[in-house]
Amino acid sequence: MTRTPIRLLVLLAASFTAIALAVPAQAAAPFCGITWGSLAKQGSATGPGETLTDVRAGRHDCYDRLVLDLRGAPSFTSWSVEYVGQVREDPSDRVVSLAGGADLQIRLHGVDGSSGYHPADPRHLVDVTGFRTLRQVALTGSFERVTSFGVGVRARLPFRVLTVSGIPGTAGGTRVVLDVAHAWQQ
Repeated sequence: MTRTPIRLLVLLAASFTAIALAVPAQAAAPFCGITWGSLAKQGSATGPGETLTDVRAGRHDCYDRLVLDLRGAPSFTSWSVEYVGQVREDPSDRVVSLAGGADLQIRLHGVDGSSGYHPADPRHLVDVTGFRTLRQVALTGSFERVTSFGVGVRARLPFRVLTVSGIPGTAGGTRVVLDVAHAWQQ
């Protein structure tokens, strides 16, 4: 009688081991702790004017990043970023069609986007091929010192905006950084 329970336990242990070995291990996703949300965000004040000098993008484990380099005043907080139904060109108000399932509109107030920055293709400022979240970045206008961009995103995802001021080698410039998360909860 004592042999039956032991055989049953051995059989169960062997079965569980076989199942555990048959299930492929999944790569662990990084824990990001993102709590940004997707509501409109804006800077706190109107500052002195700046000049757009560069636009670039990068990929991180938890988000894709867009960086807008500005030259001029040592601090800059006059920006707004929000999801919109359609990005519009400034000043013509024409609809700008962007790749992706959602559109972010970026506006930099007090920024000249036409004198210091001359992109080869304003509708494709940076190559975001292979990015998880960003699909397209377009310059959508620079009129009366308001420079605007459209960012095509895979879906409406959480984002944050940071400003980094006093960057060496940029004549006291500022970087406006947009991070868009790869997923809602990570």
